[in-house]
Amino acid sequence: METILLLAHTETDGSLAKSVREALHAARTLNKAISGSNLFVGLVGESVQAAADSIAACPATKYFGVAGAEFSQSRYATDAAGAEAICKLAQATIVVAPATSRWNRVLTGVAQRLGGRADAHVTGVADAGGKPAINRWYYRQRMEATLARTQRPWFILVDPGSQPACECGAGTAKVETVAVNLPDACKRTSVLGVREPKADAQTIRPDAQLLFVTGAGWTKKQADGQTHVPEAETLILDFLKLTRASLGSSKSLVDLGGEGQAVLPFLSHLNQIGQTGSTPRHPKGLSTCCHGEEPHTVGWRFINDRRAISVDANCGWARGKADVLYVADVFKVMAKVNELLTATK
Repeated sequence: METILLLAHTETDGSLAKSVREALHAARTLNKAISGSNLFVGLVGESVQAAADSIAACPATKYFGVAGAEFSQSRYATDAAGAEAICKLAQATIVVAPATSRWNRVLTGVAQRLGGRADAHVTGVADAGGKPAINRWYYRQRMEATLARTQRPWFILVDPGSQPACECGAGTAKVETVAVNLPDACKRTSVLGVREPKADAQTIRPDAQLLFVTGAGWTKKQADGQTHVPEAETLILDFLKLTRASLGSSKSLVDLGGEGQAVLPFLSHLNQIGQTGSTPRHPKGLSTCCHGEEPHTVGWRFINDRRAISVDANCGWARGKADVLYVADVFKVMAKVNELLTATK
């Protein structure tokens, strides 16, 4: 009999992130598919009661919590100790967790301590003849595999955005406190503060409804034979401020600096999507001045509504890679879009 454990950490305010509810949906899917399985919830954080109450209506029959000031911040030693203690007490055979930066660096080590196995970047779970299976993409989302393991415990880290969020309601959860003995050696690392860009300077927004992708065409010569990089910078940043969209770029644009060409100064490899970058999962995407080549469109596989702007009616986007293609000058289009957006504010 499988014991499925949803393992999550709370946010700084004691709440649960959307990625936790997505992982909970995956855990519920396995629980329904595997006959006779149990579903438990394990939480780590400074305070876990409010987080447990927020998902109390889910089918979980037990709640475990590791709480205290030592677990409020992301730290490998304390996170690993807390996760290990919960897994042992719950006697979990399958551990489902959101693939956050905090868990990604911890749970593979916990799997090693418990003699288990871990799979990250999981995009789906399924029933394979009464046994659990997972879906995972390889070679930059060009090949999808279905995997199953006999080794237990099995840690499954679910990619944020790959599952619908569980809509279970709130209530009152009975949380069993899990005691963790932390030697001083586990507390040597501490977070002194958080440095982050101002809201207007932040261009990577994973939860944004729209992904706006800039291609190399923005920095190349336009119809008048001249480049207009400062104008491109203004148009793009104004659009991001007005829409709160997330900004992506193609590899060609990010690497143009190494080729001696002009680049947009606010772009970095962190914005890069596609074969050598990230795989976005926004509901909508707008690609501008991109050619629609395979390395770029690979990164768009999971975007539902894909639109593109290009002056070339025969570009890759026109060949089935975009739901809607606008054949137009992107400078003129975005200037008009920004004008309309400003008028509605």
